[in-house]
Amino acid sequence: MRLFKQLIGVFAVIAVVITALAIFAFDVIKIDWIVFMEIQDSFGTQEKPLVVPAQSIPVEGAAYIPGNGAPTNPVPADEISIARGTQIFATNCVMCHGIDGMGNGTVAAFLVKKKPADLTSPLIQTKSDGTLFLSISNGIFNPNNTLFPDVEFSGQMPPMNENLTVRERWDVINYIRTLKAPVQP
Repeated sequence: MRLFKQLIGVFAVIAVVITALAIFAFDVIKIDWIVFMEIQDSFGTQEKPLVVPAQSIPVEGAAYIPGNGAPTNPVPADEISIARGTQIFATNCVMCHGIDGMGNGTVAAFLVKKKPADLTSPLIQTKSDGTLFLSISNGIFNPNNTLFPDVEFSGQMPPMNENLTVRERWDVINYIRTLKAPVQP
């Protein structure tokens, strides 16, 4: 029995010594395990997105085919689409275009050179759905950006193709069609 207690004591001391050595040697002897997340490119949100590979189609289907002109609206302007468009507009567009779509949102006060478009104006309302879709998808660019010359995007309106799905963009367009200019007395 005494020999057994001595043997347990010796193993306990050896275990404590090995544990202490392992703790102190942890930062000295490092084994670098390859993790595939470490060796791939990474991008932040909206940071230089990669171009779409040639002859590929997005998961949600082709939004439009370059070179074929403005697309046609595949989403009927029913109550569901307009209700969805209203919610999406309130989340993504109101800050610039305002609740009524007249370009008087809270951010518009800080935009000195170019104000957001008045979506109720005849200029916007007479544009085709496809033209509005391309404007929402690709943004509206201002090549003479002197305010932020170091910013890669020098636009008046940012592209929303990464924020909104194809269906959501068409729903917003259906909602924009319901906006009317106020009647002047």
